[in-house]
Amino acid sequence: MNIINDKVTAYIDEQYRPLSPELEALRLSSEEYKVPIIMRDMEGLLLNLIRLKQPRRILEIGTAIGYSAACMAEALPQCRVTTIESDPAAAEIARENIDSLGLAERITLLQGKGQEVLDTLTDAFDFVFIDAAKSHYRTFWDKVSGLCSPRAVIVCDNVLMRGTTVSGEYDPRRKHRTSIRRMRDFLSFLTDEAEAHTCILPVGDGVSISILKG
Repeated sequence: MNIINDKVTAYIDEQYRPLSPELEALRLSSEEYKVPIIMRDMEGLLLNLIRLKQPRRILEIGTAIGYSAACMAEALPQCRVTTIESDPAAAEIARENIDSLGLAERITLLQGKGQEVLDTLTDAFDFVFIDAAKSHYRTFWDKVSGLCSPRAVIVCDNVLMRGTTVSGEYDPRRKHRTSIRRMRDFLSFLTDEAEAHTCILPVGDGVSISILKG
C-alpha cells in the first residue's frame, strides 16, 4: 500500500487550517526561512491529542522559537505550559513570540540544558511533548516519567529522523550513526516498556505516543 509519499503528504498539508492568523503568520515565516518547527500534520495530531487528554499542565522539551508551545496553549485555554530550551538565542526569540501572542502568563519558558532543568522541576505534568536533541530521548524519558501524573501522555517527535532510524541507506555518509543507534535503542525500549502503552506512527517525521500506566 502506497499510503505515505510526497503526493499524499502534500494533499494532507493542503487540508491544514491554522489556529489563528497570528500563528499562521509565524508558521509561514518559519517555513519560508526554514526555521525548524513541527510539521503541519504533526501539529494537527498533537493538538487533537491535547484536546482529548485535556491536561492541566503540559511540559515541552525543545521550545525552539516557541511555536508549538503557543499552539498547545492556544488549543487548550485552561492549561499551563512549561517549556525548556537549551539555546539562549532561540529562547530569546521564543520569549518575544510568546509575548507578542499574548501567552506569557500561561507559558513558562526555562532556558538551560534539558537534563539539568528537568532535575529542578517538581510539578506533576499530564502531558509531555519531547522535541529536542534526538540522541537524548531516553534520558529525557527517564527524567520526565518521574514528573508525570498517572495516565499521563508522552509524545516524542521526529523519531524516524527522515527515515534514518529505519534504514542506514538514508544516511550514506554515516554522519548520524550514533543518533540513529540511540533512537533505535530508545524505540525498542518504548516498545517493551512495561509501564506504558506506546504506538509509533509515520506522521510528520515520525512520532511515538505513550500513555503511562497507573
